[in-house]
Amino acid sequence: MSQSKPARALLHDPIGKTLWSMTWPMMLGVATLISFNVVDTFFISLLGTEALAAIGFTFPVTFTVISLTIGLGIGTSAVIARKLGADNEKEARYCGSSALYLSALLVGFLSLLGFIFARPVFSMMGAGDDLMPLIMQYMNIWFLGAVMLVIPMIGNSILRASGDTKTPSIIMALGGLMNAVLDPILIFGLGPVPAMGMQGAALASVLAWGVGFVLIIYWLVVKRGLIDPLPPSVAEFVRSSRKLLAIGLPAAGANMLTPLAMGVLTAIVATYGAAAVAGFGAGIRLESLASIVILALSMSLPPFISQNFGAGRMQRVAGAYKTALVFVLVSQALIYVLLIALLPLIQHAFAREDEVARVLALFIWIMPLGYGVQGCIIISNSALNALHQPLHALLLSIARLFVFFVPLSYLGSHLGGLPGLFIGGVVANLITALLSYRWFMKMLAKQEQNEPQHEAVHPPGAESHRVHK
Repeated sequence: MSQSKPARALLHDPIGKTLWSMTWPMMLGVATLISFNVVDTFFISLLGTEALAAIGFTFPVTFTVISLTIGLGIGTSAVIARKLGADNEKEARYCGSSALYLSALLVGFLSLLGFIFARPVFSMMGAGDDLMPLIMQYMNIWFLGAVMLVIPMIGNSILRASGDTKTPSIIMALGGLMNAVLDPILIFGLGPVPAMGMQGAALASVLAWGVGFVLIIYWLVVKRGLIDPLPPSVAEFVRSSRKLLAIGLPAAGANMLTPLAMGVLTAIVATYGAAAVAGFGAGIRLESLASIVILALSMSLPPFISQNFGAGRMQRVAGAYKTALVFVLVSQALIYVLLIALLPLIQHAFAREDEVARVLALFIWIMPLGYGVQGCIIISNSALNALHQPLHALLLSIARLFVFFVPLSYLGSHLGGLPGLFIGGVVANLITALLSYRWFMKMLAKQEQNEPQHEAVHPPGAESHRVHK
């Protein structure tokens, strides 16, 4: 079976050139996808500090659902890319179909639990009675539409596994642009459309997700024929789901630890008042925007690693990992300088009170110092999943967040207030980055020793006659 052009590029073309060609479209797509949060935060900030504080409380909960989706997407990409690298397109199609249905079922169930238990969860995070109505206005609609988010994200993972990063970027960009247009209309009202406030922000996101849902299904089933409308059988669905969950659940667990840790930090920040939560929440959303390069690489690198892993090309795996680390460190250093230069504009855009502006300034001066090494951790985590080592990736996430990040942040808060909390987070990321590099290189050496070597991949255009397990 001859390989597609994107697959040949992953296995044969120069590493740096190939990674860049996969990553730059993802950067554009991720930028617009992240704009969901940033645009929401900007327009909601115009409703006042209470509304901004309310949206700050929602982040750990919404990111929990999104983290499950990201984890399932990681499992989908790793399994399908490895099968494509081994030239097994039939099973890759089966896994793709199963991934969509499995993800919709799991996210639907998690959203139902969130809808039922939202009030006690937000109460435990420190949300008071004054903010609870605003939080629930946003979350009730968000939970009802969450399944519309999961299908585009998993579908994009299927496309990336085949080496196509441009189409997912276009779909993400369209969703982000639609959200940006709908936000002011639905939040503040326009003509016959009534002002819906927090509900309008959530509804804008759900409608944008719906557009992505339609586009990705059309592209996967009709345009590209990468998946079947249904898995071939229940037995195949169960078999494929087990493979996906073997990587997807630990990866989801690792991703879901982040909002859990952010929930703990939000509770600590809440002791400093609503203005502190508002400034911290705005900073967290800006952090996502500042991490575009990291997030794009964490999406484009795994298919490269998994396909070369499937083809037995471990030297290309090591080269891609080290190239990604260097790119992350350099790019995040430049982004830190840019954030400092734009600080007055950022404060003007997101802060309606002096105290919110002060907290936001503290966040931007300190936290982005650790974004480069934090990116190294994320890249290492993605690379471990791509090597089908999800438990090691999970352990790395646990170590980062609950051995270093949360304890050192809490200690810093106890010793130095909010500045101490932020400094503790930076120190924690630096320690974990050094640990993650040694961890991955050790795992890579072990794979080179133990992984059965595949027969060499034939040059493009030649037939590949390989023995499969």
